[in-house]
Amino acid sequence: MADTVHSAEVTIVVPFHDLDPMQIVWHGRYVQYFEVARCKLLEQIGYTYEDMKVSGYAWPIIDMRIQYVSSARFNQRLIVRATVKEYEHRLKIRYEIRDADSGNRVTKGYTCQVAVRISDGAMLMSSPDVLLQKLGG
Repeated sequence: MADTVHSAEVTIVVPFHDLDPMQIVWHGRYVQYFEVARCKLLEQIGYTYEDMKVSGYAWPIIDMRIQYVSSARFNQRLIVRATVKEYEHRLKIRYEIRDADSGNRVTKGYTCQVAVRISDGAMLMSSPDVLLQKLGG
């Protein structure tokens, strides 16, 4: 695997509609925050979801973990960072959400995606060349 670190950051200001009845961010919204950072990361490496489709592969998430460290609140500015951790056999992306002002960690986690050939639905046991080329592997 190449030594290049591929990562992207986005800033999210917590909107009111992301809160639960306890006035903290509902736990399911963090998945959406991960997705925003993942899309930014994929855009940076030149392999967006549309590019994946054109290349003949779907990349479903097969595993996800989220660890909640503290609660995010209304109007809080969050920095969401997505970093590629593995890509030879699957695409594993690590996420970290921090408070933009204090730098304190709010949440961390990861997702794992695998290449599935769209033409026949076959799951590949290694990443296709198109991803390896995008990531310099």
